[in-house]
Amino acid sequence: MRLKKGVLIVFEGIDGSGKSTQVALLLDALAKKGISAVSFREPSDSRWGKEIKKKAVEAGSLRPEEELNLFQRDRKENVEKNLMPSLSEKKIVVLDRYYYSTMAYQGAKGINIEDIRKNNEKFAPLADLVFVLDVDEKLGLKRISNRKVKDIHFEEKKYLSQVRENFLNIKGKNIIHIDGTQPAEVIHKRIMAMVTEYIKTQNSKLKAQN
Repeated sequence: MRLKKGVLIVFEGIDGSGKSTQVALLLDALAKKGISAVSFREPSDSRWGKEIKKKAVEAGSLRPEEELNLFQRDRKENVEKNLMPSLSEKKIVVLDRYYYSTMAYQGAKGINIEDIRKNNEKFAPLADLVFVLDVDEKLGLKRISNRKVKDIHFEEKKYLSQVRENFLNIKGKNIIHIDGTQPAEVIHKRIMAMVTEYIKTQNSKLKAQN
């Protein structure tokens, strides 16, 4: 399964939805198939991403507009330094959170969701596949209850309920909503099947064009 172009795969959902688990499973499965893949996450380790992480441990530490500004600055750097170079090298890029999270989280604080999408798509490459893992806020918070560092700023139950609703309302051609309460291996097999089919289809289209 040699890649003829880079592929951007994004995992989305509230904290505790199982994104990190599925990222790890996908990377392992791709490696076993000999497919070159790299992974990144947002917020990244840029100065903007570090500022977000620093502020996240304190409730009410950022105004919605400040959050949006930090996330977009962090994303621009991530796109420039990580995403675009990897995609140009015809790698699979697996991303834990993208601008869909900004739409869901900052949208839940009153910022226009479609404006967030439009502004981000001016500089951020479109994802080829987006997997939105859905769990309710109770289960999500339960799953992350043992984390040493808690992002209190983003982990309030009522707020996460609206964030989840926003995620469910994000639609698109390559956006796939998955029940995140299923066993991890069941979810992984479905995702791997879709990724494999996508790569085969894209390779066939590019071959036909040439």
